[in-house]
Amino acid sequence: MTDSTTTTEFYEIHNAELDADGLVERPLLPLRDQVIYPNVVSPVALFDPQTLAAAEHALHAHETLIGVAQRDLTISAPGADDLYPVGVEMALGRILRMPDDSQSALAQGRRRVEIVEIVRTEPYLVAKVRPLAETSGDNPKTGAMMQAVLNLYRRTVELNESIPDEVLVFAINAEHPGWLADLIISTLNAPLEDRQQILETLDAHERLEKVAAVLGQELSVLELKDEITSQVHQEMDRSQREMYLREQMRVIQTELGEEDVFQQELEDIRTQIIEAALPTEIHAKALKELERLAMMPPMAPEVGIVRTYIDWLVSVPWTKRSDEQPNVQYAQTILERDHYGLPKVKDRILEYIAVRQLAPDQEAASPILCFVGPPGVGKTSLGRSIATALGREFVRVSLGGVRDEAEIRGHRRTYIGALPGRIIQTMRRAGTVNPVFMLDEIDKLGMDFRGDPAAALLEILDPEQNHAFSDHYLDVPYDLSQVMFITTANDLDPLPPALMDRLEIIEFTSYTEEDKIAIARRFLIPKQIEAHGLKERPLRFETPTLQAIIREYTYEAGVRNLNREIANIARKIARLVAENKRHPSTITAKHLARFLGPAQFDEMRANDEDAIGLATGLAWTPFGGDILTIEVSVLPGKGSLMMTGSLGEVMQESAQAALSYMRARAEELDVPHDDFENFDVHVHLPEGAIPKDGPSAGITLATAIISAFTERKVRSDYAMTGEVTLRGKVLPVGGIKEKVLAARRTRIKHVILPEHNAKDLVDVPKDALADLEIVTVSTMDEVLDHVLLDAEPGEKQRDRLRREREKDSPETEAAESE
Repeated sequence: MTDSTTTTEFYEIHNAELDADGLVERPLLPLRDQVIYPNVVSPVALFDPQTLAAAEHALHAHETLIGVAQRDLTISAPGADDLYPVGVEMALGRILRMPDDSQSALAQGRRRVEIVEIVRTEPYLVAKVRPLAETSGDNPKTGAMMQAVLNLYRRTVELNESIPDEVLVFAINAEHPGWLADLIISTLNAPLEDRQQILETLDAHERLEKVAAVLGQELSVLELKDEITSQVHQEMDRSQREMYLREQMRVIQTELGEEDVFQQELEDIRTQIIEAALPTEIHAKALKELERLAMMPPMAPEVGIVRTYIDWLVSVPWTKRSDEQPNVQYAQTILERDHYGLPKVKDRILEYIAVRQLAPDQEAASPILCFVGPPGVGKTSLGRSIATALGREFVRVSLGGVRDEAEIRGHRRTYIGALPGRIIQTMRRAGTVNPVFMLDEIDKLGMDFRGDPAAALLEILDPEQNHAFSDHYLDVPYDLSQVMFITTANDLDPLPPALMDRLEIIEFTSYTEEDKIAIARRFLIPKQIEAHGLKERPLRFETPTLQAIIREYTYEAGVRNLNREIANIARKIARLVAENKRHPSTITAKHLARFLGPAQFDEMRANDEDAIGLATGLAWTPFGGDILTIEVSVLPGKGSLMMTGSLGEVMQESAQAALSYMRARAEELDVPHDDFENFDVHVHLPEGAIPKDGPSAGITLATAIISAFTERKVRSDYAMTGEVTLRGKVLPVGGIKEKVLAARRTRIKHVILPEHNAKDLVDVPKDALADLEIVTVSTMDEVLDHVLLDAEPGEKQRDRLRREREKDSPETEAAESE
């Protein structure tokens, strides 16, 4: 403990004469994590023989020695670089032996000195030092600063029990600002660097400012510690008071013959655990948690946490199953009743039910299906019908926008407000171990610093692993192997390959116009008539009316917007009925403008006339098939290729490949090679605000480019799709059904497809194929033979441009002048 009192045990200091440079030699005592200040008495540890020898020499010689702090406390034999440059000349009292056999001495600081040179290291350090004079100056603010520092120190002494009150008395009676600063800093547990910096500060006012800063930091820590201690005492007092009152209440209840409410609740929980018929491991886990709960005070914070955990263990289904009675005929009736078309998915479900019907005792792994298709084609609603056909519960979880892995696996119980993940929460809502579980919008999963939810689904959707699914909250294995998982997605591209490998992909193609009309008559119109109270005044929609709604008021692969427009008409009819006004009972195409306003979409049409550099392609979109008009112009220039119309990188590469194929076949197509250096090629796809990408426009791009260079017209009654290579091969593409239906919808009669896509025509309705002539090709030459007309007689426009260019060239003008 630092003390500021004087003692008679110190030897008198001999007046040492300074040499010509104002230096004096003195033994040097390294100090570990300690700074001695002038006029302050502090104990000094003599931690090794070298320091003990220096102290004994100073005592016997009746002279002072120098105390200086070490920079690094771990160095046992410090050198000049290991010591701070400023220390204190100090006088030692007698050496004392401590109970732990260590030795120490009391030291009184005399004055600040600067270490100039280490002149000897054996048997102890001896240094040449220069005394440093302190400056006090006449700063008018010093008095106010002393008072401010005393106020801070008074508050610090009140909060810090380790500082004796006597030190505060000495500080109050200190008259010199420098001595006040040294006294206060010697009693504070400040960092060594701060204490040394104050020692090296010679100006008394500046030293007070630094001490005030250290006091401010110390006071902040002490006040926070005092606040925390006060809160702890209050909490302890409150807990003790509650324990006392509850013990009194228990005794009173015992005297009155009443039962303890908390004990009654524990018994109720024990009964729930027994009646839940939990598996052995889970039963033991629940009882162990119940024992923990019984040992806690009723108002302890953890009571609610443990109580909630036991509730989840008991309420999650572990053995309860839906009573299935597989029947293929019944399931087929349900599926056909609720949904139109979709033969592939219906066949897959009926196959699974057939296996369950023939081998009910075999534990066949439940299929993990992935319904992929555009919005509005019935993916989600089909899951509910499958559950009805199987006689199981149906539950659904939307994964759109989920970015935190803990939403799938749950949070660990160490977190406040922790709960199981969505999988366990949904299983609790299902109430059985074998529901039909739909994971909707699986392609909309996100990922950020909190983890990857898609990675958490790998265990859930793997039949080899999901029998022991681990939720972070439950922290016990949970069997998901009996669950029939169905996932839905609009696009497979965002899914990781490992996740896709676990899914059985079933594609939902867009509905044809005939499908939409049938769905509207069987499902949508009756539903909207009933929903709008028009059962007594049923509406009838003519087929041309439904066709007009589909073509001019909706643009989708499914039927959501079609259902919305039918509802819009039903609402307007319901209002007319409610107002007792005349209303049509049969909705014709003429009524659409009145009820739905002007057409929202122009009926798509192909090119009406044969033209040069203008070809019609076929495209796949999330809303179904569409036609794609490609325009190519050849302009005087330097042989560059320009592409406009929001083309993606793949489509731009297809255009470059098509141009390269054209240049390689230039001689056969009767196109001079100079044209590629003297003319620019501009490829444009209208509707520039809509992004376009993919390789399937390759043969269309090549046809338009060749037509522009050869000035041969392209037949307008042909549409085509296919990827082209540099050697003119036509490669297969996807989306054939949607593309063929788009051609039929726009009244195109001839469709060119890659030869390897002929097998995909099995998915196209037969009535659509009957209206079209399908031409399959394997090379670009076959495409050109079908779609390019013979060149018209007369001078070509490009020849005229070439002749005008040659006429205006400098060489031609020079020849004419000669």
